[in-house]
Amino acid sequence: MDEVTRLGQGKYVLVTTFKRDGTAVPTPVWAATDGAELLVWTVRGSGKVKRIRNSDRVELAPCDLRGRPSGPSVPGSARLLDAAGSERARKIIQRKYGVLGWLTIAGSKLRRGADGTIGIAITPRQGPPAA
Repeated sequence: MDEVTRLGQGKYVLVTTFKRDGTAVPTPVWAATDGAELLVWTVRGSGKVKRIRNSDRVELAPCDLRGRPSGPSVPGSARLLDAAGSERARKIIQRKYGVLGWLTIAGSKLRRGADGTIGIAITPRQGPPAA
């Protein structure tokens, strides 16, 4: 099984981004597969978005709601999506998470507007798990 499939099967993925000084910042997020990528949806002004703008380097691992890893991690690269890509990410996440996904994204659109959130496409690197 490839990494996108393995990670996309779980309910949560631990996405670790890195500060300029190299400090790791792990965050559990919803993620859904889209071809060879995982799609994530988050608040546009979040720390992870700022860190991805600085460096596309991420680590990915399956996890629970609290961010406790439940499997090996893999390195990956992330890119921020444009408006159309972000809307696609929202729709794919809504499809995976059903009513709860729809309610969460609809509520966010009401609070923040469509431009208040952004999609992130993450490509895991194939190979042995990170230590």
